[in-house]
Amino acid sequence: MRADARLVAEYRDGRTVLRELRSMAPLTLFPKRTNGAAVVHLVSSATSPLGGDELTLTVRVGAGARLRLSGVAATLALPGHREGGSRSTVHVEVERGGMLEYLPEPTVVTSRARHAAELFATLDDDARFHTREVLVLGRVGERTGVLRSTQRVVRAGVPLLHQTLDVGVLDRSIAHLAGRRVLATELLVGGEDPPEPAGGDWWSVTPLAHGGALVTALAPDVVTAQAGLDRARRCFPKMSC
Repeated sequence: MRADARLVAEYRDGRTVLRELRSMAPLTLFPKRTNGAAVVHLVSSATSPLGGDELTLTVRVGAGARLRLSGVAATLALPGHREGGSRSTVHVEVERGGMLEYLPEPTVVTSRARHAAELFATLDDDARFHTREVLVLGRVGERTGVLRSTQRVVRAGVPLLHQTLDVGVLDRSIAHLAGRRVLATELLVGGEDPPEPAGGDWWSVTPLAHGGALVTALAPDVVTAQAGLDRARRCFPKMSC
Protein backbone atom coordinates (compact mmCIF):
# COMPACT_ATOMS: atom_id res chain seq x y z
CA MET A 1 0.00 0.00 0.00
CA ARG A 2 1.14 3.52 -0.82
CA ALA A 3 -0.50 6.56 0.76
CA ASP A 4 0.23 10.28 0.62
CA ALA A 5 -1.63 12.71 2.91
CA ARG A 6 -1.15 16.48 3.15
CA LEU A 7 -2.11 19.18 5.66
CA VAL A 8 -1.55 22.94 5.22
CA ALA A 9 -2.44 25.51 7.91
CA GLU A 10 -2.42 29.28 7.37
CA TYR A 11 -3.11 32.34 9.53
CA ARG A 12 -6.01 34.48 8.28
CA ASP A 13 -8.10 37.17 9.95
CA GLY A 14 -6.87 36.40 13.45
CA ARG A 15 -7.19 32.62 13.35
CA THR A 16 -5.64 29.53 11.83
CA VAL A 17 -7.46 27.98 8.88
CA LEU A 18 -6.79 24.69 7.12
CA ARG A 19 -6.10 25.64 3.51
CA GLU A 20 -5.51 22.05 2.45
CA LEU A 21 -6.61 18.80 4.09
CA ARG A 22 -6.02 15.72 1.96
CA SER A 23 -6.36 12.25 3.40
CA MET A 24 -5.48 8.95 1.81
CA ALA A 25 -6.22 5.69 3.60
CA PRO A 26 -4.85 4.67 5.99
CA LEU A 27 -3.76 8.27 6.77
CA THR A 28 -7.06 9.96 7.60
CA LEU A 29 -7.18 13.54 8.93
CA PHE A 30 -10.12 14.78 11.02
CA PRO A 31 -10.26 18.53 11.82
CA LYS A 32 -11.80 19.83 15.04
CA ARG A 33 -13.52 23.20 15.38
CA THR A 34 -11.65 25.59 17.73
CA ASN A 35 -11.17 29.30 18.30
CA GLY A 36 -7.75 30.48 17.13
CA ALA A 37 -5.44 27.46 16.78
CA ALA A 38 -6.30 24.49 14.54
CA VAL A 39 -6.60 20.94 15.88
CA VAL A 40 -6.47 17.87 13.64
CA HIS A 41 -6.61 14.21 14.64
CA LEU A 42 -4.67 11.60 12.65
CA VAL A 43 -6.57 8.32 12.42
CA SER A 44 -5.45 5.06 10.87
CA SER A 45 -8.42 3.95 8.77
CA ALA A 46 -6.90 0.58 7.85
CA THR A 47 -4.49 -1.92 9.35
CA SER A 48 -1.06 -0.42 8.78
CA PRO A 49 1.82 -0.26 8.44
CA LEU A 50 2.31 -3.73 7.02
CA GLY A 51 5.45 -5.00 5.35
CA GLY A 52 5.76 -3.28 1.97
CA ASP A 53 3.66 -0.21 2.92
CA GLU A 54 4.95 3.28 2.08
CA LEU A 55 3.13 6.05 4.00
CA THR A 56 3.92 9.76 3.61
CA LEU A 57 2.45 12.71 5.51
CA THR A 58 3.32 16.32 4.63
CA VAL A 59 2.51 19.13 7.09
CA ARG A 60 3.09 22.82 6.41
CA VAL A 61 2.35 25.56 8.95
CA GLY A 62 2.36 29.07 7.51
CA ALA A 63 3.63 32.23 9.17
CA GLY A 64 1.82 32.92 12.44
CA ALA A 65 -0.39 29.81 12.23
CA ARG A 66 -0.83 27.42 15.16
CA LEU A 67 -1.57 23.73 14.59
CA ARG A 68 -1.89 20.71 16.86
CA LEU A 69 -1.80 17.34 15.08
CA SER A 70 -2.33 14.37 17.37
CA GLY A 71 -2.98 10.66 17.06
CA VAL A 72 -5.94 8.84 18.59
CA ALA A 73 -4.62 5.28 18.89
CA ALA A 74 -1.34 3.40 18.97
CA THR A 75 0.27 2.35 15.69
CA LEU A 76 1.03 -1.35 15.22
CA ALA A 77 3.94 -2.06 12.90
CA LEU A 78 3.17 -5.52 11.53
CA PRO A 79 4.86 -7.97 9.16
CA GLY A 80 3.26 -8.36 5.77
CA HIS A 81 3.03 -10.85 2.93
CA ARG A 82 5.50 -8.85 0.85
CA GLU A 83 9.23 -9.03 1.34
CA GLY A 84 10.93 -6.06 2.94
CA GLY A 85 9.74 -3.71 5.63
CA SER A 86 7.34 -0.81 5.87
CA ARG A 87 8.14 2.89 5.94
CA SER A 88 6.33 5.97 7.26
CA THR A 89 7.72 9.43 6.44
CA VAL A 90 6.61 12.78 7.85
CA HIS A 91 7.72 16.02 6.19
CA VAL A 92 7.25 19.18 8.31
CA GLU A 93 7.69 22.84 7.44
CA VAL A 94 6.98 25.63 9.95
CA GLU A 95 7.35 29.24 8.82
CA ARG A 96 8.20 32.33 10.88
CA GLY A 97 6.08 32.74 13.98
CA GLY A 98 4.26 29.46 13.34
CA MET A 99 3.79 26.68 15.86
CA LEU A 100 3.26 22.96 15.35
CA GLU A 101 2.58 20.30 17.95
CA TYR A 102 2.88 16.87 16.34
CA LEU A 103 2.00 14.29 18.98
CA PRO A 104 1.33 10.81 17.57
CA GLU A 105 0.40 7.92 19.84
CA PRO A 106 2.97 5.15 20.58
CA THR A 107 4.33 2.87 17.86
CA VAL A 108 4.39 -0.82 18.81
CA VAL A 109 6.97 -2.85 16.89
CA THR A 110 5.45 -6.33 16.77
CA SER A 111 7.30 -9.59 16.28
CA ARG A 112 8.86 -10.06 12.80
CA ALA A 113 7.97 -6.51 11.73
CA ARG A 114 10.60 -4.37 10.01
CA HIS A 115 9.65 -0.71 10.04
CA ALA A 116 11.35 2.62 9.32
CA ALA A 117 9.93 5.84 10.79
CA GLU A 118 11.30 9.10 9.36
CA LEU A 119 10.76 12.73 10.35
CA PHE A 120 12.19 15.57 8.26
CA ALA A 121 11.48 19.09 9.57
CA THR A 122 12.45 22.54 8.31
CA LEU A 123 11.87 25.42 10.74
CA ASP A 124 12.25 29.17 10.47
CA ASP A 125 14.37 30.75 13.20
CA ASP A 126 11.42 31.86 15.36
CA ALA A 127 9.16 28.89 14.60
CA ARG A 128 8.03 26.64 17.46
CA PHE A 129 7.92 22.86 17.14
CA HIS A 130 7.02 20.17 19.66
CA THR A 131 6.99 16.51 18.73
CA ARG A 132 6.96 13.24 20.63
CA GLU A 133 7.90 9.67 19.71
CA VAL A 134 7.15 6.66 21.91
CA LEU A 135 8.53 3.31 20.74
CA VAL A 136 7.27 0.08 22.31
CA LEU A 137 9.35 -3.03 21.68
CA GLY A 138 6.74 -5.71 21.14
CA ARG A 139 3.38 -6.44 22.71
CA VAL A 140 3.19 -7.96 26.18
CA GLY A 141 5.04 -11.27 26.21
CA GLU A 142 6.18 -10.85 22.60
CA ARG A 143 9.64 -10.38 21.13
CA THR A 144 10.08 -7.16 19.26
CA GLY A 145 10.56 -6.64 15.57
CA VAL A 146 13.11 -4.21 14.11
CA LEU A 147 12.62 -0.46 13.79
CA ARG A 148 14.84 2.35 12.51
CA SER A 149 13.77 5.82 13.63
CA THR A 150 15.35 8.80 11.86
CA GLN A 151 14.91 12.48 12.76
CA ARG A 152 16.39 15.29 10.67
CA VAL A 153 15.52 18.82 11.86
CA VAL A 154 16.93 22.01 10.34
CA ARG A 155 16.37 25.43 11.92
CA ALA A 156 17.05 28.63 9.93
CA GLY A 157 19.21 26.63 7.53
CA VAL A 158 21.35 25.12 10.31
CA PRO A 159 21.12 21.43 11.34
CA LEU A 160 19.44 21.24 14.75
CA LEU A 161 19.03 17.49 15.28
CA HIS A 162 20.24 14.63 13.11
CA GLN A 163 19.88 11.22 14.71
CA THR A 164 19.00 7.65 13.84
CA LEU A 165 17.97 5.01 16.37
CA ASP A 166 17.95 1.28 15.65
CA VAL A 167 15.80 -0.67 18.10
CA GLY A 168 15.00 -4.36 18.28
CA VAL A 169 18.30 -5.53 16.80
CA LEU A 170 19.77 -6.56 20.16
CA ASP A 171 16.57 -7.23 22.07
CA ARG A 172 18.02 -10.32 23.81
CA SER A 173 20.84 -8.30 25.34
CA ILE A 174 20.21 -6.65 28.73
CA ALA A 175 22.49 -3.85 27.55
CA HIS A 176 20.06 -2.91 24.79
CA LEU A 177 17.99 -0.02 26.22
CA ALA A 178 19.04 -1.32 29.64
CA GLY A 179 16.52 -4.12 29.26
CA ARG A 180 13.57 -1.72 29.09
CA ARG A 181 10.94 -2.04 26.37
CA VAL A 182 9.72 1.57 25.95
CA LEU A 183 11.83 4.43 24.61
CA ALA A 184 10.17 7.87 24.63
CA THR A 185 11.62 11.10 23.24
CA GLU A 186 10.35 14.66 22.92
CA LEU A 187 11.81 17.49 20.89
CA LEU A 188 10.93 21.02 21.99
CA VAL A 189 12.05 23.98 19.86
CA GLY A 190 11.09 27.58 20.59
CA GLY A 191 10.11 29.20 23.85
CA GLU A 192 12.43 28.96 26.85
CA ASP A 193 15.30 26.46 26.67
CA PRO A 194 16.67 24.51 29.67
CA PRO A 195 19.73 26.27 31.11
CA GLU A 196 21.89 23.10 31.19
CA PRO A 197 21.75 19.33 30.74
CA ALA A 198 19.86 17.42 33.41
CA GLY A 199 19.02 13.84 34.22
CA GLY A 200 17.46 11.51 36.76
CA ASP A 201 16.33 7.92 37.06
CA TRP A 202 15.78 6.79 33.46
CA TRP A 203 15.28 10.29 31.99
CA SER A 204 17.47 13.06 30.59
CA VAL A 205 17.29 16.57 29.12
CA THR A 206 19.82 17.50 26.43
CA PRO A 207 19.97 21.15 25.26
CA LEU A 208 20.69 21.44 21.54
CA ALA A 209 23.39 23.69 20.14
CA HIS A 210 21.05 25.76 17.97
CA GLY A 211 18.24 26.06 20.52
CA GLY A 212 15.64 23.69 21.84
CA ALA A 213 16.11 20.47 23.77
CA LEU A 214 15.76 16.71 23.40
CA VAL A 215 14.04 14.89 26.27
CA THR A 216 14.47 11.12 26.63
CA ALA A 217 12.96 8.52 28.94
CA LEU A 218 13.31 4.75 29.24
CA ALA A 219 10.65 2.69 30.98
CA PRO A 220 9.05 -0.75 31.25
CA ASP A 221 5.67 0.63 30.06
CA VAL A 222 4.15 3.65 28.32
CA VAL A 223 2.59 5.20 31.44
CA THR A 224 5.92 5.21 33.27
CA ALA A 225 7.69 6.59 30.19
CA GLN A 226 5.21 9.48 30.00
CA ALA A 227 5.81 10.21 33.68
CA GLY A 228 9.54 10.35 32.95
CA LEU A 229 8.99 12.86 30.15
CA ASP A 230 6.81 14.98 32.44
CA ARG A 231 9.50 14.97 35.10
CA ALA A 232 12.19 15.94 32.59
CA ARG A 233 10.20 18.92 31.28
CA ARG A 234 10.20 20.42 34.76
CA CYS A 235 13.88 21.21 34.22
CA PHE A 236 12.93 24.02 31.86
CA PRO A 237 13.07 27.62 33.16
CA LYS A 238 10.57 28.55 35.86
CA MET A 239 10.15 24.87 36.72
CA SER A 240 12.12 22.73 39.19
CA CYS A 241 13.48 19.24 38.51
